[in-house]
Amino acid sequence: MNDNEKKELKPQRSFSRILIEFLGSMNLAITLLVAVAIASVIGTVLKQNEPYTNYVMKFGPYWFEVFKNLGLFDIYGAPWFLLLLGFLLISTSVCVYRNTPVIIKDMRHFRLDVQAKSLRGFRHRDEWQVAAAPAEAAADLGKRLQELGYRSRMKQRGEELVVAAMKGSVSRLGYLLSHVAIVVICIGGLIDGNLPLKLAEWRGEIQIETRDIPVTEIPDASILPADSSSFRGSVNIPEGSRANFIFLGLRDGYLLQQLPFSVELEDFRIKHYPSGMPKSFESTILIHDADRDEPLKKVIAVNHPLIYKGYAIYQASFADGGSKLKLKGWSLDMPGREPLAIDTEVSSQVKLNTPRGDYSMELNDLKVFNIFPLPQGDPSGKKFQNYGPSVVFKLRAANGEALEYVNYMVPVVLEDRSFFLSGVRASQAEEYRFVHFPVDPAGGVERFMHFLAVAHDGERVREVALRQATTEMGVTPQDPIYEQFVGSMVGLVNTFVTQGLDAVVAQAEKNIPEEKRNEAISSYIKIIQGVLGNLYVELLHDEGVDISSGISDSDASYFDDALSAISLLGPYGSPMYISLEDFTHIEASGLQITRAPGQNIVYLGCVMLMLGVFFMFYLHHRRVWLLITPQQDGSSVLLAATGHRERSDFDREFTFLQTDLRRRSGAN
Repeated sequence: MNDNEKKELKPQRSFSRILIEFLGSMNLAITLLVAVAIASVIGTVLKQNEPYTNYVMKFGPYWFEVFKNLGLFDIYGAPWFLLLLGFLLISTSVCVYRNTPVIIKDMRHFRLDVQAKSLRGFRHRDEWQVAAAPAEAAADLGKRLQELGYRSRMKQRGEELVVAAMKGSVSRLGYLLSHVAIVVICIGGLIDGNLPLKLAEWRGEIQIETRDIPVTEIPDASILPADSSSFRGSVNIPEGSRANFIFLGLRDGYLLQQLPFSVELEDFRIKHYPSGMPKSFESTILIHDADRDEPLKKVIAVNHPLIYKGYAIYQASFADGGSKLKLKGWSLDMPGREPLAIDTEVSSQVKLNTPRGDYSMELNDLKVFNIFPLPQGDPSGKKFQNYGPSVVFKLRAANGEALEYVNYMVPVVLEDRSFFLSGVRASQAEEYRFVHFPVDPAGGVERFMHFLAVAHDGERVREVALRQATTEMGVTPQDPIYEQFVGSMVGLVNTFVTQGLDAVVAQAEKNIPEEKRNEAISSYIKIIQGVLGNLYVELLHDEGVDISSGISDSDASYFDDALSAISLLGPYGSPMYISLEDFTHIEASGLQITRAPGQNIVYLGCVMLMLGVFFMFYLHHRRVWLLITPQQDGSSVLLAATGHRERSDFDREFTFLQTDLRRRSGAN
């Protein structure tokens, strides 16, 4: 017979048969299960659905793009994860479909056709003689097996009698339960994965909103109806306010999810440790629902949510709820002006007209507590220090470029000197760069601003430069370089005051040969210190400070600190120094509201999985056969037994069974 004839005789499997075998294969199911498990671990370790800026700060631009393209920031809603769940659901369902009839049949089949030769090949076996006839011996031993918890059947086979018994067959249900549990868990996961939302997004029916705009301006394409199947979102509600919506963070934007009821924050309470760190917080909320005659009042706290109509309302965080702020704006370009009084609130914008053009000040946050660790070995012995209230805002120029600032209300003591701290950064991926504004004896920044105003006064700077050139440097008006020299001094001071020390260094690098550069920079700094030092002495005299015997050490230190602050005003990038004068704190509760109809389905699947594992590992399927053959003076009994898994405890069980049946039958 040639190869072609063999192929013709070999039965051909249909495509559907091959597909079912592939989908129901154990290798595919295990592969999918491992992949889903690995993805779930990543989703547990990596916090999901955070703002993209947080991920950029944590991983950097390169790995952020890699992880974003892999969908790791929203694993449970990623298409590939939902596809894995779908394939695992199909594969496991096919496994159950293919194996359920076989398992049920095996549980009901007593295998009464077993042969003596096969029984004598079992590891657990024994054989003995009894005086009773086969029928009597079979009935007695079968009854004994039933007393021991076995289900038994008897069959006459010629002159032989076969008694087959089994116990613990329910363990075979463990396989079915564990596989059905996976199916149930996958169904629950797909429901809570909000597959309809993903499909609507793929079809273009919804659009993610990326702009920071008022709720009333969010387009309909970015608003989800109140009957959405599942979601997880958050909202900040100020005290005394209510909301009937939440925000769903998706990738680089959000969607507005409507609720069938509204949540009002009646009161928010927070407790702090002595260090100022938050200890606990809770909210008293009111649920306003058209189905209720009276609002539902409940207190929620961390790990103590409110479950209402299938919606879980969690206490997740807290934030500013629009605190009232009293600010002062000190012009850094025209410091002689009276400071600008600004009454505003958090989350609002203020238009500022400055010599550099129009700016928009966006008030982002008020932090009442700023707890930072102190360096090890701090003489105070404390581990943390509260730097007091601070206001966070952005200054946005007309071209759209913005810098973020954090300004502290209370002076900070550093090396026995007091400063007002103001930090600036271009993006949240950067650390703040701080300018230390020295605190004057009156506890404010008035002296610094007066000194800065004098430094901006070109006439006074020129007068001091003329004196200094004549008395300290020996350059007289008769010298040909006099005007040029004085002009250079005034220009250096002006560059330092308006652009900072870096601009002075850059000027030296541009105009001075490298071998003379360090010497020139030192000379520039001495000239700047000399001119501004004389202006500072005049300022002290104008303030009525007694300088007849020289300035004090504290006033000298103040001058050094003022020069350090001025040297950083160029990179500081702000036309104003904004000081926080007073505030009325209004808190907001950060609530997370979820709807997860698939959650209970997943819990059911977990219970089924635990039961399945229990049945498989803690219930032992055993089979026992008795082959009774008539003999001249009685009967011959052949005992054989097997367990679903060979265990050491089955050895003991068989020894007991062997001894018990021998004694019961009256073995010879």
